[in-house]
Amino acid sequence: MTKKYSGDILIVDDKPNNLRFLSTTLTEQGYKVRSVTDGLMALTVAQAANPDLILLDIMMPNVDGYEVCQRLKADEQTQNIPVIFLSALDEVIDKVKAFSVGGVDYITKPFQLDEVLARIQTHLSLRAAQREIRQLNVELEQRVKQRTAQLEQEISERLQAQERLLHLALHDVLTGLPNRTWFMKRLEQLLQQVNQASSYQFAVLFLDCDRFQSVNDSLGHLVGDQLLVSIARRIELCLRPDTTFCRLGGDEFTILLQNVNARSEPVNLAKKILKELAAPFQVGSYQVFTNVSIGIVIGSDVYKQPEHILRDADTAMYRAKANGKACYQIFEQPMHSHALHNFQLESELRVAIEQNQFETYYQPIVAIGDRQISSFEALVRWHHPQAGLVMPNSFIPIAEEMGAVVAIDLFVLRQACQQLRNWQTEGLIDETVTMSVNLSVRHFMTFDLLTQIDSVLAETGIKGSSLRLEITERAIMENAELAARIIDQLQHRHIQLSIDDFGTGYSSLSYLHRLPIEQLKIDRSFIIRIGKNGKNTEIITAIIALAKSLNMSVIAEGVETQDQLDQLNNLGCKFCQGYIFSKPVDADTARKLLIAGF
Repeated sequence: MTKKYSGDILIVDDKPNNLRFLSTTLTEQGYKVRSVTDGLMALTVAQAANPDLILLDIMMPNVDGYEVCQRLKADEQTQNIPVIFLSALDEVIDKVKAFSVGGVDYITKPFQLDEVLARIQTHLSLRAAQREIRQLNVELEQRVKQRTAQLEQEISERLQAQERLLHLALHDVLTGLPNRTWFMKRLEQLLQQVNQASSYQFAVLFLDCDRFQSVNDSLGHLVGDQLLVSIARRIELCLRPDTTFCRLGGDEFTILLQNVNARSEPVNLAKKILKELAAPFQVGSYQVFTNVSIGIVIGSDVYKQPEHILRDADTAMYRAKANGKACYQIFEQPMHSHALHNFQLESELRVAIEQNQFETYYQPIVAIGDRQISSFEALVRWHHPQAGLVMPNSFIPIAEEMGAVVAIDLFVLRQACQQLRNWQTEGLIDETVTMSVNLSVRHFMTFDLLTQIDSVLAETGIKGSSLRLEITERAIMENAELAARIIDQLQHRHIQLSIDDFGTGYSSLSYLHRLPIEQLKIDRSFIIRIGKNGKNTEIITAIIALAKSLNMSVIAEGVETQDQLDQLNNLGCKFCQGYIFSKPVDADTARKLLIAGF
């Protein structure tokens, strides 16, 4: 049966997989779809036959999405075509730029299909409303000459349509709250007021939902939307009637406090909101725990542009998130320099991913009894063109924030499995020697993790039993139900699972009884405390006893001295890794370690 025609959409993306997925999906929804892979072709196609809407990627070769949008808006023939940006860029400055060049919406990759369809329908409806208004204007001009008596009624209809259109343009469809456009206009008005009275102050609170992406990934987009509405309603309970509350988009909200006399006012509001959101949310049959990280900016005559206030509030929010989430942070000027550094690092990371500037290093895991290598842990290193070899703790947190950590995880997984296969083929090791690969929390919770792992195993030809995945306790506890399903599927593939940094995260140990986990890794922070004559080993002793009772093996990380090694051996720890044997090394050096041994 032929679907009803829904509209003409042009997709612009240099990634064939994205084009194919969006084109197929939108065609099935009844849309006529055209797709191109670069900006110049997009301009030609749009001018030849105007689409109803354009889905436009930002990061493309030659001409990026920002420039394509600017050219479209500069051309009278194409300036009214709504443009929705699709991008992995998720910083406020990127989104502000997208709207400043004429975009009507911004969807962050990886996107949810339901969200894409909903936003397309919203903007097609908006465009249809605009066309309706233009048609009404034409009809009005004709009827004035013929039926003057009907003029007032038709003008009334026109005004109502404009009011509906204006409301749609300035409000969020999901929550009914004012949107980003409304917020930025109001902020601009307040800045003008501050310029007229320099003593006047206001405050902006930038709220970002903690772990919201995990809810979307595990429970679905519909549950995520319902959770956002519930969060908005609870926050409203904390606000005075004259307080402005907006949804910027995604899981981001802003609050505007006027006529602030003291810093304690926005701080007290932030505390009130955090307390209100601490109780669990009941969304359908799910009980969901979440909260927000809050950045606070005190607005004064120091600021001249609303974008700068939003930028600094966003910066403070990320500092709050880094401080442990579910807390607030007031913006301080040094944060801006730190944010600029991170922004530069993000740009360099994107280039690093595109140009394969990463390399996998390998640290041997050694059996303490016979000094034989039982496994390797794969660790990523970044060959920075200027800074040289960069350690992961300097860039992985930024990669997690910008959504690039999954790509880095996959790079390491693929390279590590291939290297293990190479050593097996050379006859340097047998299949009892395994490869340990770290997975970020975000990657562990992605819906296609198992598909990715299956693909890598098939490509490299190694068995699942030769692979061990290292995750943190947080990866399990953030969504224990989903984690249990993933771990069960990993067990079916004979892939081993190891809990990294054990003892430093969540205190609940119930998951160890329920889940098929093979190994615990004692964090290096416990190892460095080992003193002479067996002092400060109580926690290590407890972990080893716990693992033994659950039939798990234990690896001690960060072993650097012979005394540490001897005491671990006396405590019954069978495996360790650390500088006492080898620091993480490149593949060639690791190969020599396999040949020479310890």
